[in-house]
Amino acid sequence: MDIRLGERTEDSVRIYYEKAQDPIIKRSLPQKARSVEEALEDYRNTLLPGASSYGRTILLDGAYVGDIWIYCIDPNDEPNAMLSFCVFEKAEWGRGAATEAAKLFLNEVCERFDLKTIGAFVFADNHASIRVLEKNGFELMEEFEEEGRKSAYYLHRRK
Repeated sequence: MDIRLGERTEDSVRIYYEKAQDPIIKRSLPQKARSVEEALEDYRNTLLPGASSYGRTILLDGAYVGDIWIYCIDPNDEPNAMLSFCVFEKAEWGRGAATEAAKLFLNEVCERFDLKTIGAFVFADNHASIRVLEKNGFELMEEFEEEGRKSAYYLHRRK
C-alpha cells in the first residue's frame, strides 16, 4: 500500500464534495460547505496569501481516496491549527490509509507553517478516527456533549 499526498484541485474538491454526501460519512464528519459552489469557494480561499486553511488529497496506490486538511491556522494561538481528514472510499477503511496520510501531512504542515500544536475534534463514537489520531500522537484533552452528541477534543504537540 503506497500512501502519498497530492495537490487539491477544483476537480478534486468537486469529487470530494460529492463523495462526502454519503450518509455514513455525513454522520461521522461535520461538513461546513452546504453546496459544491461553497466548497469550491472555500478551496479558492486556501490559495490566497495568508490563508488560514490548507489541504491535500490522500492517494492510495495512485487513486484518490480522501482529503486531509488543517484550518484555523494561527501560529500565535493554542492550538496553532485544527486537523480534519476523511477517507471517502469505504473499501479502504481500516487499512491504515488515514493513519499514514496523517503522519505525512502532520510532518509537512508542522514544517511549512511552523506549527507546535494541532487540535482535532471527533465524535466520541468515531473509533476509527480516534485510532488515527492516537496513532499519530494526539492525546485526549476533553470529552463533552454538543447538540446531544458526545464528542472529544484531541491535541498533538510537535516533538
